[in-house]
Amino acid sequence: MSERLNRVLFTEEMKKDYTILIPMMLPMHFKLLEGVFRAYGYKAELLTNDGDAIKQTGLKYVHNDTCYPALIMIGQMIDALQSGKYDPHKVALLITQTGGGCRASNYLSLLRKAIARAGYEYIPIISLNFAGLEKNPGFKLNFPIFRRLMYAIIIGDLLMLLRNQCLPYEVREGETAEKCDKWISRALEILERKGFSYRTIKSLYDDITSDFASIELSGEKKVKVGIVGEIFVKFSPVGNNRLEDFLVKENAEIVMPGLLDFCLFCVYNMKMDYKLYHKKFKTAVAAAVIDRYALHKQSDLIKAVKKSGKFRAPAPFTHTRTLARDYINVGAKMGEGWLLTAEMLELIEDGVNNIVCAQPFGCLPNHIMGKGMMKPIKGRHPGVNIVTIDYDSSASRINQENRVKLMLANAGGK
Repeated sequence: MSERLNRVLFTEEMKKDYTILIPMMLPMHFKLLEGVFRAYGYKAELLTNDGDAIKQTGLKYVHNDTCYPALIMIGQMIDALQSGKYDPHKVALLITQTGGGCRASNYLSLLRKAIARAGYEYIPIISLNFAGLEKNPGFKLNFPIFRRLMYAIIIGDLLMLLRNQCLPYEVREGETAEKCDKWISRALEILERKGFSYRTIKSLYDDITSDFASIELSGEKKVKVGIVGEIFVKFSPVGNNRLEDFLVKENAEIVMPGLLDFCLFCVYNMKMDYKLYHKKFKTAVAAAVIDRYALHKQSDLIKAVKKSGKFRAPAPFTHTRTLARDYINVGAKMGEGWLLTAEMLELIEDGVNNIVCAQPFGCLPNHIMGKGMMKPIKGRHPGVNIVTIDYDSSASRINQENRVKLMLANAGGK
């Protein structure tokens, strides 16, 4: 079969009766994003198929040397198509992209080749990006959609932050999960409305934080463990073999930087492209506007968390982006770039001295920004305990968990 494939557009007519399948990464965040798409007339559905079949399907249709996150995402989508649950002639596939030099730009062609090999070359693929990589007449991004997507990400970050600080200590088992489900439903009611004010969103921050503050927590001391790394294996339960669940079972409290930080990292890089390389002045101006807007919204979230007096608030991104300057240049932006180094330093600054760096096997950016930065970071911060865990379709889950257990056995700082 020829590797040159015709692109199938997602048209206005398709919007009426096609279901858009969204691969899973962050369950709470993506459930909210799914709701935003529904609010604008799209029949979106978040994929929840799981298990080893996803990896095996990915290996069948993607070269086994391909980036592990790509293999998992593509495997999940093709597995869903082959499940019989959907009419393949009435679905489209959505994939997010940043426009960077890593997987962020290459997944489109990989996915098209894979679905063609599986016999689904007629299925349209939608690229969710703000870099102008591809456009479809039936799927358009504008400021109102962007605004709601950003609120969904911020609310998801808030729920993730509060869940991680409550779950290991809850006295009544399952209460934290109940609160998460409750507030996802409430947030969806708002995000799917035709109109709402930002005052409603700010009020939601306060209501969520106050409700989580009512959870009865034990006074037990647990080791705090930060998770950083490549965005997919860092966040995805499928990609990291349910690392978060494992750490909680091992009596640890998880600390994770939010998805909004990665989004702000991408926006900041657009500004730096002009400053460093004199590229895309108009893009840099637009990025500066988005940056200010998003940072203001992040500050409101931080205020709401601090107001509770019970939870640790995340650092503002204006501070996070200064942390890696003495370690690596801001021009190093492939993959998670300098943000990966900055997030490790942010965790250390917050007293989290035990860090898992989750990376796909053979991921060059992660080996440079994560594993490559371990020595200089440890040199300036004695006692910091960092372990890198490689994830791959052939990697042993037992070996991964044993390495985490070894890190916990040497854990320092509560």
